[in-house]
Amino acid sequence: MSSSENDPKATVPPRNVVEERAPRAWQRMLSGRRLDLLNPSPADIDIADIAHGLARVARWNGQTFGAHALSVAQHVLLVEEIAGALNPAWPDAWRLAALLHDAPEYVIGDLISPFKTAIGLDYKAFELKLLEAIHERFGLPAKVPADVGAEIKRADRIAAFYEATRLAGFSTDEALMFFGHPETLNAVLTQRLETLAPWPAPEAQQLFLERFAALTAGR
Repeated sequence: MSSSENDPKATVPPRNVVEERAPRAWQRMLSGRRLDLLNPSPADIDIADIAHGLARVARWNGQTFGAHALSVAQHVLLVEEIAGALNPAWPDAWRLAALLHDAPEYVIGDLISPFKTAIGLDYKAFELKLLEAIHERFGLPAKVPADVGAEIKRADRIAAFYEATRLAGFSTDEALMFFGHPETLNAVLTQRLETLAPWPAPEAQQLFLERFAALTAGR
């Protein structure tokens, strides 16, 4: 009998090869692309993947009224429309930046602000790196001018105020404390914000893609 037959270690099966690989740091998209999360390439970003993901990511951690979650896709469409109403002379490029301002959430989800604060700056750095790759993919500057970014944030706060008070259970006083007083908009848009209702995911996805196509038609 050989020494190996007497050695109990010799009967232990080899470790699974998969277990020895480095942890996976990329996500497979439905388009077939693999997005490297540590070093995202613009070539691996597809608007169909973004639309699909954003239409299925819930705002407010899903804590909203209605038969459907309020999706990030619906939210960014609201923000883009509000930003356009506040800045009627904007070129389509800045409206596109507004539409894509939360695009990284198709990968990382919509973390509520208190959780982002708890995670710290590393999360924000990752989010910004992915947003820069998205901007490059669609012909926008990696970082939009400060005044444009401020206007997108302004529109974002208005959308958040109406989402919070109409769908997320905030009192008006709470929403005023966190998001400020919403600015006056045209009557049609204000009425739509007053009567917010979440859209089904397929509808939000399609409307997002249609708006993206309209804003990039001449690019």
